Amino acid sequence: MSSLFSKTITLGKELKISDSEFAQLRDLIYQKSGIFIADNRKYLLENRLANRLKILNLKDFGEYYYYLQYDSKRQGEMTELFNAVTTNETSFYRNPPQLQVFQDKVLPEILEDQRKKRTRTLRIWSAGCSTGEEPYTLGIILHEALGSEISTWNIKITANDLSENVLQSARAGVYTEYALRTTPKVIVDKWFTAQDGKFLIKPEVKKLVSFGAINLSDRALMKRVERSHLIFCRNVIIYFDDEMKKLVISSFYDNLLTGGYLFIGHSESLHNITRAFKPVHHPGAIIYRKED
Repeated sequence: MSSLFSKTITLGKELKISDSEFAQLRDLIYQKSGIFIADNRKYLLENRLANRLKILNLKDFGEYYYYLQYDSKRQGEMTELFNAVTTNETSFYRNPPQLQVFQDKVLPEILEDQRKKRTRTLRIWSAGCSTGEEPYTLGIILHEALGSEISTWNIKITANDLSENVLQSARAGVYTEYALRTTPKVIVDKWFTAQDGKFLIKPEVKKLVSFGAINLSDRALMKRVERSHLIFCRNVIIYFDDEMKKLVISSFYDNLLTGGYLFIGHSESLHNITRAFKPVHHPGAIIYRKED
């Protein structure tokens, strides 16, 4: 559910980035994260990184690039860089048609298949989980579907994002009313505790989700994720170029168990990326199945 550049930082002194500085930073960001920033988004790098230059007391973007390459604190600043260029606009129960397909079609199929195999294990991967709305939504749907039977299942939702800042927020599980703007009131009343104008996710949902940082361009790290029955990576690959999309989708294919499903954003497509998955069409949603 992550997205890029949904807001800008305004400072009293405007810093300009040269074409060469932009190329250096753009290539470094791509190398380290797989995020591709087109030439026509140069001004966005200016706006989003200017505050980092001010904090580090650097005079221009060339010095910032040098800092990222050679300073003893470069690893910590790389995290700040990722936090600056990734912004997270999301909500609970986002894109209802997809979630309806998950709840009514895909989840019952996977659960029944597991019962037939005499196992009650379910693994879901939320890649690009942002501040936690997506994996917690999936956890709520699982509770709604299984009821008291959920205690007899071994369920884990692995939730990853590039940004440590959003992961800290996700682990806290505290949300504003705005984050619940697309959530049915009956769900809010049942699975959240209202406190001082905030909404806290219930512990029984929280315990299903395990959060951790991941870089989707790191193939070796992707291979360490436990194999999944379902993968959600919505509104993330749209920011990658085709080469990076192919790498990430290939990693997802390898991770999925046979018969598993991949959910991507409704505006995203695997067309010209891979033919490994079988597209499954539903009203308002296309999902992708691994058949072998």
